[in-house]
Amino acid sequence: MKKISRLVLAALIAACGVVVATAGPAYATVPGYVLSSSTASLPPSLSALATGKRIQYVTTTINGGVVPATGLVLTPRTNKKNRVVAWGHGTTGLADTCAPSTNQAVFWEEARIAVAELLERGWTVAAPDYPGLGTVQQHPYLIGASAGRSMIDNVRAARNLDAALSTQYVVDGHSQGGSGALFASQLAPSYDGNLVLKGAVAIAPLSNAQEIIPYIAGTPVQGYLVMALFGVAAVDPSFKPANVLAAPAEAQLGVLQTGCLYEILATYENFTAAQLVEGGTVPAAVITKMASYENPLQTAPSSPILLVHGTDDEAVPYFLSEMLAGQIQAYGVSLTFETIEGATHDTAVIESADLVADWIAARFA
Repeated sequence: MKKISRLVLAALIAACGVVVATAGPAYATVPGYVLSSSTASLPPSLSALATGKRIQYVTTTINGGVVPATGLVLTPRTNKKNRVVAWGHGTTGLADTCAPSTNQAVFWEEARIAVAELLERGWTVAAPDYPGLGTVQQHPYLIGASAGRSMIDNVRAARNLDAALSTQYVVDGHSQGGSGALFASQLAPSYDGNLVLKGAVAIAPLSNAQEIIPYIAGTPVQGYLVMALFGVAAVDPSFKPANVLAAPAEAQLGVLQTGCLYEILATYENFTAAQLVEGGTVPAAVITKMASYENPLQTAPSSPILLVHGTDDEAVPYFLSEMLAGQIQAYGVSLTFETIEGATHDTAVIESADLVADWIAARFA
């Protein structure tokens, strides 16, 4: 089986045009193994603070298969403290061009501000693109267990590039990445090996998806629903988005491959519910399936959690985190819930950058 896995991964790597590092072929199936590394071009606000490597590394699917993924490793230029924070970005899109490691246009402003604060504290930042963004496989959008694995494995990859880095790490993310951070916390005991997870930060994470999926069709943000349907299809070949989407929505699916988040949202924002999904309603069975993949903390988290949400969030309603906070507390896990009054989905990241970094510093103390 190990030989077969190596051959499968080798085929994937060849398809991606990646040169495999020269250590032995057996290592190419180890999560976090660095397949390639090159100097990354960073946004000016970050290049002043860090050197960057764009890497391709090994991660795993939710079914345990090995796949290549891409991401960044950002190393502080000064005050390096040899701790790692994994940064999980918010939604960028589904296409390869929507990978933040190569497309600074989708390295969102709020992400730059959050990452800059982490670098200024002296922490190395591991920033995955997530599987399927920048690699040949489909992107499992909002499949939290996939994002969580890639975050942990990007930390492993950072340590493989820099032996001085401690085993201690924190996962920190926004929106899609916030959910990924929570999934990473529940996965860590069985997945992260000798790493030591000290905390998880989730800023405006999706949770309790069943509470909002029935009401998204017909709203300006319904492009998220289209992407989410294809996220499920990426991990469940039996699931067919065409069975859910109405003909007018299907006719515009090309934007998923040619555009990123804002192009997708603009394409679908004026559709009626009936133009988006058959009969104007997402079937109950589909909602249940989506929630089963998207809802974090269906098992207990393994670390303290900082939950941050703005009251004026237009993409992920604030009340979802109110529900999530109660669910976290029911596990008996340490929770800090920070409400950012008047903040939107993105400004919550900017306005909480300092308090998030302070909370992480306390976990590393």
